[in-house]
Amino acid sequence: MDNEKLVHSHDGIRLTRRGLLSAGAAATVAATLIRPGFSWAQNAELTFCASLGWTVWESGRHIVNGYKDAVERLGGTLTIADANYDVKKQADQILAFVESKPAAIFITPADAAAISPAVQQAVASGIPIFIGDSYVPNTTVTSTAMSNNFGLGAYPAEYIANTLEGKGKVALVSLPSNESWDQRTLGAKSVFTRFPDIEIVSEIAFALGGSTTPRQVVDQILTANPELDAIWCAWDGAASEGTLAIRAAGRDTIITGIDGGAQSFEYIKADSPFKITMAQSFYEMAYMNAFYAHEVAAGRLAPRFIITPTYAVTKDSLDPLDTIPDTYDVPGEAAKLGWNRVL
Repeated sequence: MDNEKLVHSHDGIRLTRRGLLSAGAAATVAATLIRPGFSWAQNAELTFCASLGWTVWESGRHIVNGYKDAVERLGGTLTIADANYDVKKQADQILAFVESKPAAIFITPADAAAISPAVQQAVASGIPIFIGDSYVPNTTVTSTAMSNNFGLGAYPAEYIANTLEGKGKVALVSLPSNESWDQRTLGAKSVFTRFPDIEIVSEIAFALGGSTTPRQVVDQILTANPELDAIWCAWDGAASEGTLAIRAAGRDTIITGIDGGAQSFEYIKADSPFKITMAQSFYEMAYMNAFYAHEVAAGRLAPRFIITPTYAVTKDSLDPLDTIPDTYDVPGEAAKLGWNRVL
């Protein structure tokens, strides 16, 4: 497998678990990113492994940066493997990492249910396991850091319902392959069922890593539905490509996404059909995994579950800014932008 090994320095300041879980968590974590002066020399020999289900899209880049920066600042070495949505490859990566006996293994699952047996074996080995972005069913890992996926789906559905004043035709592009991502679709449907005059005219389940592109899916939806008011998408990749499809078709259809990142923000600020994204804190998910891996290595506890911040980003959120933000999910940065978490 294609691995990337990093050997890092170890400057930073130690956080208390209580401080991290308090209302001031973002500011506290941000301090570790910028304040030198505390030696993490005792962590220099720690080894960490990360099996990432994907590294593409804005989300993948932010996740990689979060793991790299955390290990660089807190100490140790990090080996990263990218499964690129290949379930068997990721399961093999996890089991190979178990054999290397690292201080902790970090995992972002593309298909959490499918890799559950491999994660169970990793847990049974006694190595601390930290999950980012999704929970893995039928396992009890050391800690999971992720977004409120049901809420991620519900919030843009509310936006659509309010924009349409409770009446119109809507299509859904879902991601059912990952149980956590599928919660987004359930969240959206829970909202639309409250509006009897909103009709879901199409729902297409997209398979990441397949031969069909999100652009092709949205093209199909538009062709099959000449009257369509909105498209709800389970992730920004579909919303971004769907924006191009809507423009090419000359349609007056709005589209929403989930994830956040520079590309999505650019579309939204340009007053395109892409109207809102739920900007997740991918960097913070990864950073929290690595931070608590160091805590566990030092004999302290880690929280079983961490819900990282999400920001609802619209044109109104972006217009006051001079540049498109790319580090909003680094703890403390969103506050500088005037953004408040909604989930």
